[in-house]
Amino acid sequence: MLMRESVMRIGICAPSTPFTPADADKLLALAAQHCPEAELVFDPQCFIEKGHFAGSDTERLGAFVRLANDPAFDAIWFVRGGYGACRIAEEAVQALKAPARSKTYLGYSDQGNLLGALYRAGIGWPCHGPMPTDVRREGGDAAVLRALNWLLHGDRKALEPHMQRGERHAAFNAVTLAMMIGTPIMPDLTHHVLMIEEVGEYDYAFDRAMFAITTAIKKSRLAGIRLGRVSAVPVNDRPFGMTSEEIAAYWCTKNGIAYLGAADIGHDIDNKVVPFGVLA
Repeated sequence: MLMRESVMRIGICAPSTPFTPADADKLLALAAQHCPEAELVFDPQCFIEKGHFAGSDTERLGAFVRLANDPAFDAIWFVRGGYGACRIAEEAVQALKAPARSKTYLGYSDQGNLLGALYRAGIGWPCHGPMPTDVRREGGDAAVLRALNWLLHGDRKALEPHMQRGERHAAFNAVTLAMMIGTPIMPDLTHHVLMIEEVGEYDYAFDRAMFAITTAIKKSRLAGIRLGRVSAVPVNDRPFGMTSEEIAAYWCTKNGIAYLGAADIGHDIDNKVVPFGVLA
C-alpha cells in the first residue's frame, strides 16, 4: 500500500448505486477526526441518480476508470453495493492502465463483480471489506475505521481471523458469485479458501446459490469454503428445514469440497477484511 508524503489519497466511486452528500460529509468528518493521514476524495459521480443506478453505465464506468488510472490515488474505495457493477466490470478492466496496477481496491457485496474481474486480470490488490455506506449502520463507524486502518496501516486486527499465512483467499456475496460463474469476470479460485456471505435472501435462494457455486467450481479444487453470516433471511410460507450452515455443509459434502466452518464476514458492522490471493 503506497503512501505519499505520509498522506494516502483514496478515491471513492459508485459502480452500482448512489450515495448522499450528507453521508459523505459524515464519513469525511469521521476520517478527519480519526485518520487525518487519509485524504478521501469522492468522485461527483457518487451522487448522481439515474433510476436504480449512480448514473448511466457510461458515467459509472468513467468514474471508476478515471480514478483507477490516476497515479495521484493510492487506493480505490467502492462507496456501496446494490446491483450494477456487473454491467461495467469487463469494460472497466479492459480500460485500466499501468497506474491501476499498484492500487488497493476495497468493497464487498455487489462490488464482488469488480473485485473478481480485477483479480482475474491480475490488476492491483482486490480486498473484500467495509465500505463508506457502512457509516449509515448503527455502530457503523467502527466498520469504516477498520477499513481505513487496513488501507492506511495494514492493520492486521482488521483481517478475517481465520486467514492463514501462505493460503490463498477470496470472499464474495453468494448470489453475486453464483451469477459471475461462466462469465468473463469470473476469477480462477483454484486452491483458494473461499469465504461466502449473504443477506436478504430466502433460504431456498441461498441453497440455489450454493448449488451453483459448488457444482460449477468443484473442478477448480478449492482448498475449502468458509461461511460468513447469512442475515436478514425473509420468512417463507413454509420452513426450508435447513440452516444456512447446514446448506453450505451439504453442498460442500456433495461436491467433495472441504467445509471449514465460519468466516467473520457479512453485511454488518463486524465485517472483516479479506485480501484476495496469498496472505503475506
